[in-house]
Amino acid sequence: MPRVPATSPATGQPTPSYYIHTADAQFVDNAGRTVLLRGINLSGADKAPVGQQSQQLDGFWEAGETGEESFIGRPLNLDDGSADVHLARLKGWGYNMLRYVVTWEALEHAGPGKYDFEFMEYTVRVLRKCKEYGFRVYMDPHQDIWSRFSGGSGAPYWTLLACGINPRNFTATQAAILHPEYPTPADANPADLPAMIWSTNYGRLASQTLFTLFFAGREFAPKCIIDGQNIQDYLQSHFIAAFARLADRIRAAGDLLDECVLGWDSMNEPYEGFCGYPDLNTVPTKQTSTLKKGSFPTPAQSLRLGMGQAQTVDNWKFTTMGPKRDGTVTIDPQGQKMWADPDTEHDGVHPKWGWRRDAGWKLGTCVWALHGVWDVETGAVLIPDYFRYRADGQEVVFIDDFWRPHWHDFATRMRQYHPEAILFVAPPVFVPPPEISEDYLKGRCCLSTHYYDGLTLITRHWNWFNADALGILRGKYSTMLPAIKIGERAIRKSLQEQLGYLQADAKVLGAYPTIIGEIGIPYDMDGKKAYGWTDGGKHKGDFSSQQKALDASMNAADGPNALNYTIWNYCPDNSHAWGDGWNMEDLSVWSPDDLRPTTQYRMQKGDAHLLGQHKHDRSRTPSAASSLSLNTIAPESPASDATVVPPPRVPASQPFAHWDNAFDFLTDGARAVKAFCRPFPTAIVGVPADIQFDVSKAEFKLTVRVRPEDAPRREGLGLGPALSSRPDEAELPTEIYVPLVHYASDKLLSDPQREQSPDSSHYRALSKSSIDTLPGSRSPLSSDPLGLFSTEPDVLSLSVDVSAGRWAVEGQTLKWWYPVPSSGQAREYTIVIRRAGAVIKTADEKAYSSPSLWGRMASCVGGCCTIM
Repeated sequence: MPRVPATSPATGQPTPSYYIHTADAQFVDNAGRTVLLRGINLSGADKAPVGQQSQQLDGFWEAGETGEESFIGRPLNLDDGSADVHLARLKGWGYNMLRYVVTWEALEHAGPGKYDFEFMEYTVRVLRKCKEYGFRVYMDPHQDIWSRFSGGSGAPYWTLLACGINPRNFTATQAAILHPEYPTPADANPADLPAMIWSTNYGRLASQTLFTLFFAGREFAPKCIIDGQNIQDYLQSHFIAAFARLADRIRAAGDLLDECVLGWDSMNEPYEGFCGYPDLNTVPTKQTSTLKKGSFPTPAQSLRLGMGQAQTVDNWKFTTMGPKRDGTVTIDPQGQKMWADPDTEHDGVHPKWGWRRDAGWKLGTCVWALHGVWDVETGAVLIPDYFRYRADGQEVVFIDDFWRPHWHDFATRMRQYHPEAILFVAPPVFVPPPEISEDYLKGRCCLSTHYYDGLTLITRHWNWFNADALGILRGKYSTMLPAIKIGERAIRKSLQEQLGYLQADAKVLGAYPTIIGEIGIPYDMDGKKAYGWTDGGKHKGDFSSQQKALDASMNAADGPNALNYTIWNYCPDNSHAWGDGWNMEDLSVWSPDDLRPTTQYRMQKGDAHLLGQHKHDRSRTPSAASSLSLNTIAPESPASDATVVPPPRVPASQPFAHWDNAFDFLTDGARAVKAFCRPFPTAIVGVPADIQFDVSKAEFKLTVRVRPEDAPRREGLGLGPALSSRPDEAELPTEIYVPLVHYASDKLLSDPQREQSPDSSHYRALSKSSIDTLPGSRSPLSSDPLGLFSTEPDVLSLSVDVSAGRWAVEGQTLKWWYPVPSSGQAREYTIVIRRAGAVIKTADEKAYSSPSLWGRMASCVGGCCTIM
């Protein structure tokens, strides 16, 4: 790694020992070692306030209309001891990076310019707790489908009204599908919400309109003036100001910037809206974010529906052959409109929110009809290509014309409060970033992109076929056939190649690193078989399919890619019944419902972090046979089991009292834990050339490439001269996280897991005086009864081979010293880590019989390319 500068490229200030650089397409510590940042999103639960999961209709609209619902308690409860339990678990899994989810609604729900400073202070407290555990954090301004009041998450309720919209009529007009009202408000059964149907909202009128107004209102909606501003400026200024207020509070904390909070993501998964649509009479063929499932109106039909006009639209279903047209369906709003009634504002002033709407913006009619795009009376589209061209006649390029200017404004404002911020550049899904001037990046940047195995996500099944979805979208294939991948080896290779495409996109920005900001799999596969909801419960606890699917995605980030990532997600109030509490998604790597029956510690129904699944829960559960409230169901019980009274709560002062040891704690409640808790190098002298991990064999292989310029400098970390070293060795070691989950010593295993062979822990225990204790390596717990952060070498049972150098073990960290060439060509070194003794077997590794391969071969042609 080229020698890191002693001063910041952004501010010119000296770099402290904890400083993380972005150079040579890598994250780099202040000693010059490559750093891999891997962790998780905290948390999917943050999309809604505590106690308001998306299935709950009771109080849903009222919360938005009053603006009184606070997000305090998200993502963790700081008052009952559970925050320490969750963060200790994440740290024990080896994670060093958190993507911290915050929505605009959480900051400004009370009205325009009315900020929830109490929530911001709570966020600062949670961030301090994350810092105690040694986590690096990047902040995520999260949204999906604009707002939870339009079927997703993100913006406050009042923004919908500011856009002249009546969200109460979304369901009637199918301008958006809302989970609590599915299929209709009068006969809601939110448990029946189809998998991923929420993502079809990107192709519906509410989302199409809202994002067009946000990004391109000045261009396409010049009549939409509110408080003297175009709606684009009004919305963007409020969005940026809200997150600037949070950034200012984090700055004012005085001990979080750069040491803990590294920087800011830009808006999560921004959407183009109508921008660039070539013809409003047809659905764009190149649009990648709209899943064909359920009713599927064309843009023109959506415009008519929004004005209350009945339409007969195509209907689609997702089969093993992919999306398939399934006849038509008639949607009749019966005169109900998506657009706000003129009587809601007297003389253009809103009585609750206070804005003044320009007289030229007439409420009660479609804003696109107001701009002459279509005629309400005849239903005819008058300017089919209205959104294809700018006013100057140039064809719209959304990423350049509209996304980048907003990103400039957001990044500039964040840097005012966080001068050293790493700017995580997050363009629309699968879209390469545009060129961005170094005047903005200032040597502090990272490409932030997302990837999901779309077929597994939509079908909720691990298939023996797939397709190179990203390759298809990027025009790699002239025909579909070569894109089809048959068999697990081909699928894994394809996924790794696709992540390689995304990593290469960073070159547009410069020599900056890439992080996969979201990656993960659904756990409710195959009818929730692993939860015991099928076949008489005989598959309960069998996460073997989930392990295969997740291992394939995690393997894709390894290999030559050696990517940084944050998995989606860790949800403290996940449940088997409602998943992550948002649109029936169930991607959390841990769930209280998967705690072992013998575990006495339970997150009680009164805890703030679990209220999401209990408070006001009048919705129907997925088990039609059960009339029980979730309040009465213990975590390990299926939703249809008999009532179980939960045990008393463990005192906050003893949150770890009911686990026997670290291995027991780290595996309890974790789903497919062997796939996501995996070894990786956290700090590398040189660069990682290849990372391989065989889950079934617990065999890890790392190849590093070391150049003369990669010699690390101890003083960069604030360390004095080495107490003992060899003249040809690097001053600092490469550090590798080696998880207990795969390599625990026999003394930590229960009898069924303990190996019969002798525990020959092949570690080289150097004397304590010869091993550095690096900054941030001390235990965050004042009391560590489980030994989670022990630095003793005998917690692991290892057999290690190295091609050069020496190594030693401290807790779950292996340190490896090797020579750095003083001149000439780069060298490559390899380390192989195996468990000494047999592989540890866990309950979720039961034999799994796959369905017929040939019965599903053809499905990827129609299905794999649809990515939400």
